[in-house]
Amino acid sequence: MRNFLKKSSLYVVLTILILVNYSCKPTAQSIVDECIELHGGKKYDDLSVDFDFRKMHYTIENKKGQYTYTRSQLDSSGHKIVDIVTNDSFIRNIDGTKILLADSMAKKYTNSVNSVAYFFLLPKPLNDPAVNKELIGTAKIKGKEYFKIKVRFNEEGGGKDHNDVFMYWIEKQTKSMDYFAYSYETDGGGIRFREAFNQKTLNGLKFSNYKNYGFEDLKTKLEDLDMLFEQNKIPLKSEIVNLNVNIK
Repeated sequence: MRNFLKKSSLYVVLTILILVNYSCKPTAQSIVDECIELHGGKKYDDLSVDFDFRKMHYTIENKKGQYTYTRSQLDSSGHKIVDIVTNDSFIRNIDGTKILLADSMAKKYTNSVNSVAYFFLLPKPLNDPAVNKELIGTAKIKGKEYFKIKVRFNEEGGGKDHNDVFMYWIEKQTKSMDYFAYSYETDGGGIRFREAFNQKTLNGLKFSNYKNYGFEDLKTKLEDLDMLFEQNKIPLKSEIVNLNVNIK
């Protein structure tokens, strides 16, 4: 009887240890949740941001999922162009007057504004409904250990470029998103790898500028980019720098 009780107790203990170990095992979702919390958490749900990027002024307003993005610029004749994107609309004003545009042009400008907002708000968009996340392994970059999260998109809700594939490198200890990459098929296709630099936290929101590396073809696998970056084999294309960032 005593042996039976000992074996039963041992079985219970082993079962509990297995369950605890399994429950503590990181998943793509748990890693992304911690990353979002580090970078801003609930701050993203009630956000007001403005900044300058490539001689244009952007604003991002988000109130519990209802967003308004704007882009302001002067054309070559000095006319002020303001593009306004919301959850379900696009408006272009020139010198305060609303301009009617063909659907194709409205989609083009909407995508352009959304793209800038998307990259600024990362990693928050990684929890959008159309996102499919997968933890595919780990990597070491510049002496730090990273989780590798691969992202694909559903066609429904995934936007015009739903076929694009992304990869995110999230630091194991801090859960900081220090690198990401993506492959795209538009305009002949290509691959980009971005390295965060000059990371700052302002009023509870962490944001970054990026060194933009890449290739103009789709031959290279996203999974191999960390190794190629360590070997200095990815050409530097540009720098993504947001100026005069103001977060309310």
